[in-house]
Amino acid sequence: MPRRLILSGLSIASERLPERVRRAIARQEEDSEKLIGWVQLAIVLVFVILYTVSPKTFDQRATSFEPVPLALGGYALFTLMRLGLAYGKRLPGWFLYLSMVIDMALLMGLIWSFHIQYHQPASFYLKAPTLLYVFIFIALRALRFEPRFVLTAGLLAAVGWGGMMAYAMTIDPLDRMLTRNYVEYLTSNKILIGAEIDKMLTILLVTVILALALGRARHLLVTAVAEGAKARDLARFFAPEVASRITDAEQQILAGQGEARDAAILMVDLRGFTRLAAGMAPGAVIGLLAEYQTRVVPVIRRHGGVIDKFMGDGIMATFGALAPSATFAAEAIRAVEDLLAEAARWNAERQAAGAPPLVVNAGLASGRVVVGAVGDTDRLEYTVIGDAVNLAAKLEKHNKEEGSLAVVTAGMLELAVEQGHDAVGPFLPKPECMVAGVGTPLSLYVLMPATPSIAPSLIAPSVATLPLTGPLTGMDLPHPAGHPPGS
Repeated sequence: MPRRLILSGLSIASERLPERVRRAIARQEEDSEKLIGWVQLAIVLVFVILYTVSPKTFDQRATSFEPVPLALGGYALFTLMRLGLAYGKRLPGWFLYLSMVIDMALLMGLIWSFHIQYHQPASFYLKAPTLLYVFIFIALRALRFEPRFVLTAGLLAAVGWGGMMAYAMTIDPLDRMLTRNYVEYLTSNKILIGAEIDKMLTILLVTVILALALGRARHLLVTAVAEGAKARDLARFFAPEVASRITDAEQQILAGQGEARDAAILMVDLRGFTRLAAGMAPGAVIGLLAEYQTRVVPVIRRHGGVIDKFMGDGIMATFGALAPSATFAAEAIRAVEDLLAEAARWNAERQAAGAPPLVVNAGLASGRVVVGAVGDTDRLEYTVIGDAVNLAAKLEKHNKEEGSLAVVTAGMLELAVEQGHDAVGPFLPKPECMVAGVGTPLSLYVLMPATPSIAPSLIAPSVATLPLTGPLTGMDLPHPAGHPPGS
């Protein structure tokens, strides 16, 4: 149920905000206080420079009282203290209200002192243009995006000026300095009550208008922060490239929209994971998957791959599908080589820790695919469809028949070489292979395991005892006893 949240003195209809969103808003407010402090300090410095270089408007020989340096010095000290506190901790609400009282008190005190400095009646200070500085202090409060502070600053300014007018009218009971003549008001120290009320009304009206604008801005800020937090949370469930494509789309993405591209498809799987997971606790299963994916996914992304989906222990990635690439096949081949090297390092760590090794298999295919959104109006999925997707899945499963770590079509490997990959590298040719689910023989290249010690029970029995070479290094590896090369 929506409830009414009191935000900055204004009632705004909103959903209950999660705690992390409230913390994000609080961080924005803390940053605003720091910004206000720095702006205040900059204002003090500007006023100090202006006061220093500008000609003095009073006879310095006739008076030794100069309130401006005192006011600027006091305000500078208070601003430095406030800035230090803003960086040290979150400023409490009472301190923020106190700082506004001090701001206005210093300004009103400075204006009040003018009639002493210039040896004039109290009504003299009511003509001082320095009153306009109240709008600077009111505007400063707008940097926090909280209307209550703007309203407070404006109310303090209006009340302060009303007090200044009352003082000027009552300080001399014998001469209240009042007039109803506008010309006399402008050319003397006389007080025109209507003119002073106009000043207070102007302050209050500007304050209310600014507060209303800030109320709307505040609502948008809360909404933006909440939506941004939701978007970041949801983006974790999509590849960054997919999330950017969705959020940056000029028009709403609808089901059935797509585009055709030449791309490479990579399927990665943990061989024998289902059987292994059957004997593990649920938490251990998820932990193992997270460890495996943490190893594999960065390698894929480093070579330009985009994770399309996680399917249990399976991973589907695309190269050149979301964004056109002139080297998608070469990027995919390099990703597989580095991925299997990373898997070998992971297995070494697992074996050193006493854990059983795991076999990571990969299947690669390339071709024309369609990239787009599928689903209905309420639930969409951005994915890749095409023969290459189905073939890559079948080739990944074909590793079990070949006893290999990776299988790629000959056409894709040749394309990768054309795109800059170094020859066929560690891949071995397998011409005229029958692949389950494919009606015609395929010319393939396979990447064989570098050592028979990696989960031999998970590899085809006919291959687990064969002499092997080190395809990841291009060098012959030591052969098990009783199995010389070529046996």
